[in-house]
Amino acid sequence: MHKIWLIVQREYITRVRKKSFIVMTLVTPLLLAVFMVLPGLLIAMSGDSSETIMLLDESGLFANKLESKNDLKIVPITGTLEQAKQIYKETDNTALLYIPNITLDNPTGIRIFSKKNTNLQTKVRLENMLEKEVENQRLIASGLNRELLKNIKANISVASVNLGDEGEKDNNAFVTSGAGVAGAFVIYFFIFLYGVQIMRGIIEEKTSRIVEVIISSVKPFQLMMGKILGIAAVGLTQFLLWVVLSLIVVTGVKSAFDIAPAPTPMEQLAAGQAAAAGEAPDQEEVAAQKDGASAMVADTLTAINNLNLPLILGCFLFYFLGGYLLYGSLFGAIGSAVDNETDTQQFMFPITIPLILSFILSYSLVLKNPDGPVSFWLSIIPFTSPIVMMVRVPFGVPAWQLVLSMSLLVLGFIFTTWLASRIYRVGILMYGKKISYKELSKWLFYRI
Repeated sequence: MHKIWLIVQREYITRVRKKSFIVMTLVTPLLLAVFMVLPGLLIAMSGDSSETIMLLDESGLFANKLESKNDLKIVPITGTLEQAKQIYKETDNTALLYIPNITLDNPTGIRIFSKKNTNLQTKVRLENMLEKEVENQRLIASGLNRELLKNIKANISVASVNLGDEGEKDNNAFVTSGAGVAGAFVIYFFIFLYGVQIMRGIIEEKTSRIVEVIISSVKPFQLMMGKILGIAAVGLTQFLLWVVLSLIVVTGVKSAFDIAPAPTPMEQLAAGQAAAAGEAPDQEEVAAQKDGASAMVADTLTAINNLNLPLILGCFLFYFLGGYLLYGSLFGAIGSAVDNETDTQQFMFPITIPLILSFILSYSLVLKNPDGPVSFWLSIIPFTSPIVMMVRVPFGVPAWQLVLSMSLLVLGFIFTTWLASRIYRVGILMYGKKISYKELSKWLFYRI
C-alpha cells in the first residue's frame, strides 16, 4: 500500500505542476467571464441600431395605425410612388414601405424599397405589424375585438406534489430532471477526459521505456492502481478549483460591469413575442409575466429545497469515483496493450459503447420513465449505472435498488481491476507487436 501511495503522489504532483493543468484551470473560469461580458460589449460597439421607415399608404387603411417604436420609426409621407422614391433616395432612411390601394379581403401588392438588401428582421417586423392591423380591422368588421379574444384565452398551470411518508412536498419536473442530468454529464465528461489521460500516460511511459525502471521497484498492479488513483485526485482537484474560481470570477464580473440578472424564460418569451409583433408589451401583461416569473423562481427554489440533496450529493460522489475507477482500469489496460494511440481505436470502441449508450438513453428513455424496466436494468448494470442511476436518483429510487446498484458497481470495479491487471502485467513490457482480442484473452491466463 505504501508503494501505491508513493505512485499516487508522483502522478498527482507531476500533473498539477504541468503548464497545461494550470492554464486549463485558470482559463476555463476566465472564458466563463468573457461569455458574460462579450454580448454586452458587442451590443455597445454596434452603436445605434434604430431604423426609420418611410410609409406611403394609398389605401388609407393604415393611417395613424402603425406606431413608431424605440428602434423602429414610421414616417408617413404623401404623393405618388415616384415622388416617394425620389424623396427616399435623398435621405438616409432605412427603407420605403409602399402600400397600394388594397382591401381587407385582398391585402396584396405591398412592397418595401431599400438602397441595399432589406434586413430580414425589419421585413418580418413590418409584416407582423401590417398583419396585426389587418386582423384588428377584420375583427372590428365582424363585430369582435382583440381584447375579447384575449380574455377568452386560458393559462393553466398544474402543480405537482409528492405524497410520501413525510407528508406532501411540492416538486418540479424540470428541477428534478436538471439535477440528475447535470450529475450524469459531469460523470460522463470526467470518465472520458481523465480515463484517456490514464491511457496516454501509460503509453508514454511504455514507449519511453521508463516503465521498465519503475517495474523493477513495484509490481505492475501497484503501478496501475497508483496511476488510476493519482489521476483521479488530479481530476477532483481541477473540478473543485473550477467551481471555486468560477464563483469568484462570476461574482467579480457582475460587480465590475454591473451586469443585471439574466431575464427569466417568461420575460424572454414576452420580449420575443413583442419584437416579432413590432410592439411594446402591455404594461399589465408585463406585470403579470413578472409575477409569473417570480412565482416560477419561488417554485424552483422550493423544489430544490424539497430534493434530497444529501442523498443526491452522496450518490454523485460514489458514482463519480466508482464509474471513473471502473473505466479507468480498462483505459489503463488498453494503454498497456498498445504502443501508440492509433492502435487504441479497436479496443476503445467496445469500452465506450456502454458509456455513450447510457448517456443517450438517459435523455430518450430514462427521463420519460425513470421507474421503467429499461431504466431499472441500466441503473443496475455496472457499465451503465454511473450515468443512469444519477438521472434516476432525484426522482426517488427504492433503497434496495440503490444498494444493489452500488454493490454491483463495487464488484464490477473489482472485476475490471483484476481483468486490467492481468493484461497490464503482460502488456506493459510488450513491444512491437500488433495485439488482437485473441492475444489479450491469452494474457489473462499467463503465469508470471
